[in-house]
Formats: sequence, structure tokens, C-alpha cells
Amino acid sequence: MLRIARALLVLVLLLVAGAAGIYGLRNPEMAALDDAARRGAPGRFVSLTDGVTHYDTSGPDSGRVAVLVHGFSVPYYIWDSTSVALAAAGYRVIRYDVFGRGLSDRPDVPYDGTLYDRQLSELLDSLRVRGPVDLMGLSYGGYVTGHFTATHPTRVRTLTLIDPAAVSSRLPAILTTPVAGAWFWQVMQAPKAADGQLSDFLHPDRWPDWVDRYRPQMRYRGFGRALRRSAITSSRTNYPAHYAAVGATRVPVLLIWGLQDSTVSITHSSVVRNGIPGIEYFVVDSAGHLPHMEQAAAVRARMLEFLAAHPVGSSVR
Repeated sequence: MLRIARALLVLVLLLVAGAAGIYGLRNPEMAALDDAARRGAPGRFVSLTDGVTHYDTSGPDSGRVAVLVHGFSVPYYIWDSTSVALAAAGYRVIRYDVFGRGLSDRPDVPYDGTLYDRQLSELLDSLRVRGPVDLMGLSYGGYVTGHFTATHPTRVRTLTLIDPAAVSSRLPAILTTPVAGAWFWQVMQAPKAADGQLSDFLHPDRWPDWVDRYRPQMRYRGFGRALRRSAITSSRTNYPAHYAAVGATRVPVLLIWGLQDSTVSITHSSVVRNGIPGIEYFVVDSAGHLPHMEQAAAVRARMLEFLAAHPVGSSVR
């Protein structure tokens, strides 16, 4: 019996050592995200309750405020062209990295609507933005901005959704378990996070630096954990109820969708449209998951038209 126990102990130790070795080889996160890592980076930083948030502002300080929220994992630079266009049109544009992405901190907390609401509320407060804003959410940013709109409707004048998250994708059970799930995600999913980014484009050859631009954020500890916990949140979200809650606020909503989106199929637009009565819907041909980049002029024109129809001081309820 003692011999069997010793053999089992040796086997367990070998398995643990093997798992640790694989983790060390596969895990891309080798650096701490601190002041030294952020030194010289573009944009600004502010300390909020859950950590440091990386953000950028552009356009006139007196302009109507537009807030841009990125998707599942690509940081705020995904809004570069939109930010420039809105600022040129006289808007005060705020964009930021949600926690766990880019140069924002990666707190060890649940990545859910409560966290994202608190981050955005505190960011707006820190910038002394008191009145309602024009909120824009891309992909998973549709979950973030939708939750914020439903929770803080008086802080939102309009909501623009671009190819938003609209369907719960069931995760393998192993990925939702506390220890084994974290290990499997970090050695199987995290290392290849950059590899699938080009699939968001209908014409990926036009964005040759896209993957290389993504990779730096992967080296900071907590990135994979944030993505895994966000994926778990999304897998447990009732999206029809999510968008129905947005619709109940009566905040004006514009929905924009790339016709050839292979990341979130346009067939899922019905979930959003059914939940939000009176929603405006704009389909963008010759565009994948990022129509604001692939068909920038058409999307920009539709955005500005929508915003102009809901001027400052107008009743939105």
C-alpha cells in the first residue's frame, strides 16, 4: 500500500511539474504592466477604483462628447479613423482601453457589466463629463455599452452599435473551471490571441500591420485571464434580454453591421433589432466585422447623420 501511495505521489508530482513546464513555455505573459511599461505611450492614464485606465481625448474641449468602446480584445486604437473623423466634425472624443486590454490594468476580478460600468462612470467623472454622451460600442463593446445604457440611461444621449455581440457562445466546460480552465486558456488560447485578428476583415491584405500591432499587450500579466473571464461573462449573457433592457430606456440607437461579417454573422442582428423598438439599421456592403474601418466614409456619414438628428438638448425619452 505504501509503495502504491509513493508511486501515486511521484506521478502527481510529475504531472504538476509537466503542467508547470508547459505553462512556462506557452504562456506569453512575461512582464508586469507598470509605470515603466507605460512610459512614452500615447494617450493618458488615470487611476480608478479597479486600477489604471489608459485613455485618449481629441477634438475641442467644448464639443459634444462621443465615447468609443472597443471590442473583445483589440484596444482603443481600433477607433483611430473614427476618432479623427468625429474630432474633425467638432466632437470631443473619448476612447479608452477597457480593463484587461491594451495599457489598462488587468485586475483580478470578474469581468462583467458591473466592472465595465464602474470603469466608464469613473472615467467620465474624472474628465468632468456631466451631461449625456453619445456612446458607441464595437463588437463586445456592444455588451459593455448596452449594459451601461441600461444601467445609466440618463448618462447616454444616443447609442451606436457596430457589429455588436449578440449571441452566447457556449464554452467547453473545462474552460470554466477555476484552476484547470485558467491553465488550459493560458496555454491553448492566450498564445494564439493575435493569430485570428485578420479574420475580422473582408480584405485582410489591406491591414498588413494589424497582428503585429496587437501582440505587445499580450506580454503583460493578466491579459489572458481578462479575456477568459470576459468570454465566460459573454457565454452566460442572455442577449435578447440584454438588448430588451436597452430598448426599455428609449435611448435612440443606431445599429451598423458589415454584410460579410464572419465573426458575428449579420443573421444575429435580429436579436438586437427585436429587442430595441425604433432602432435604426444600416447594413454596410463589402465589409466584415469592422465596417467602420473597411467602409469608413459610408459609416462615418451615417453616424454623423444619426447624431445630427439627436442634437444636444433634444428629448431622447
